[in-house]
Amino acid sequence: MPKRRQPLSVDSPNSGTDKETPNFLDDSEHEDASFTPTTKALTRKKRKVTGTRNRNVDNASLSQISGSQEPDGYDAPCHSRSTHTIVSPGPMRKALLSWFKTVHDTRGMPWRRAYDPNLGTEERAQRAYEVWVSEIMLQQTQVATVIPYYNRWMEKFPTIRDLADASIDEVNSLWKGLGYYSRASRLLAGAKKAVAEYDGKLPDNAKDMQSKIPGIGRYSAGAICSIAYGERVPVLDGNVHRLLSRVLALHSPPKAKPTLDILWAAAQTMVEIEDRSEGSIGATEKQESDFLSPQYPGDINQALIELGSTVCKINTVADIEDICDVCEPFTEPPGVTAYPMKAERKKAREELDVVHVIEWHSDSSPRDRMFLMVRRPENGLLAGLYDFPTSVDVPMKITVRDQESLTLKILPQIIQGASRISRQKKRNTVGHNPSQPEDLVIAEIQPVGDVVHVFSHIKKTYRIQLVVLEGGVKPPAILENPLLHDERPTKIERKEGRAAKNVNVTTAIDASKPAIWVPLNEVVDTMYDNDSYI
Repeated sequence: MPKRRQPLSVDSPNSGTDKETPNFLDDSEHEDASFTPTTKALTRKKRKVTGTRNRNVDNASLSQISGSQEPDGYDAPCHSRSTHTIVSPGPMRKALLSWFKTVHDTRGMPWRRAYDPNLGTEERAQRAYEVWVSEIMLQQTQVATVIPYYNRWMEKFPTIRDLADASIDEVNSLWKGLGYYSRASRLLAGAKKAVAEYDGKLPDNAKDMQSKIPGIGRYSAGAICSIAYGERVPVLDGNVHRLLSRVLALHSPPKAKPTLDILWAAAQTMVEIEDRSEGSIGATEKQESDFLSPQYPGDINQALIELGSTVCKINTVADIEDICDVCEPFTEPPGVTAYPMKAERKKAREELDVVHVIEWHSDSSPRDRMFLMVRRPENGLLAGLYDFPTSVDVPMKITVRDQESLTLKILPQIIQGASRISRQKKRNTVGHNPSQPEDLVIAEIQPVGDVVHVFSHIKKTYRIQLVVLEGGVKPPAILENPLLHDERPTKIERKEGRAAKNVNVTTAIDASKPAIWVPLNEVVDTMYDNDSYI
């Protein structure tokens, strides 16, 4: 029978020391230090473990099952749900913080500073802003990548008021290359709200911060408020999730509510410092003077994060079964890396977008090619950035003729007089004013090919279609308030019963330049920098 895993200490050689930068470096996990399960001496009845779970197996049936073992199973010990709790966090927290002191400055993160309980209100609010910026940048991004972006950001927007005064174009320009641009727009929206409603300060408690500042969830609120304000609130991200799953030998669906409840409770236990009054300190603890050193919740959370991201990694170097009603069965004896249980990956939905690359050039200068670009909606993929006009989520088996018809529908929504543009080749004419829109022709509509890009939840096929306009001495005028295409409905809209495929809904985008003509050699920069041209 496999034996239950023994608790690891922070100094254990099995805990690992190699460095690795995970995707979520702002989140981390906690280590196994001095954790001792407080379960009673279990009478370890054997049961055959298979991939199928039976919640109603009683002790008699467990014995019967263990009598006939199949080749694909193994004997595993039973455990109660109380196994998945941290009963005495003090020694583990002490070891964790002692270790964290040795690595606090190792990676040179400019946003990480020692907690100072003597800071005033304004200084704490400034720390909250700095931590907030770092936490948002670190989402899905490695620390080494974030550091130069963070330094440039703080030079440009040293305070939350400086950020609130910025435009989305300025913010996106500074964010260029960091990816996931919606993070930048949420930072800007949050800063504007903090300045308008909270005197230029982020709320000083996690509950208000999560509910009132756009783009801040439970993890980010906990990290910011514990580090900057000293509030005793927990953090739980992918790394901390993995770490605590191993500490607690928890093998259950990682996104299930019972799993998350257990892990959040464990994370909360780690930051709840016991009363250190004279009467509450035992004789043994009094002898350990460093046990009484300050234990700030922000340091504890950062230590969990650091341990999970640099030591307790996915493939770092357990045995549970099962009167517990949370854990799922193993199909073979597990090791440490079996925790947490792997989530079932949903197949990414597949979508087809038709991208209309609309080019214009004059009769006199055919080499002076200009391209039509439109600002994307303020929600969805690449929110607020310039892109080519796109028909979103069209039928996968769309015909070439239907693709061309999409172009003919889009042009009048953006360009003045486009409904009068001819599809025929332009003929040489005399006496016509070449600046008139009726002199424009669609010289070519040509499929170019497909580009496939896999996002975390969508497999997008972008079908490129080149549209060439000829005529006139300058690019066709843009409508004052063009109608542009939105992305698919939001989750909230779908929950309210709207159709899941509300495709190509048009909306008036209120922006100074929702559509522009851009020279060929400046198209790429425009897509990321949002510079305006014509």
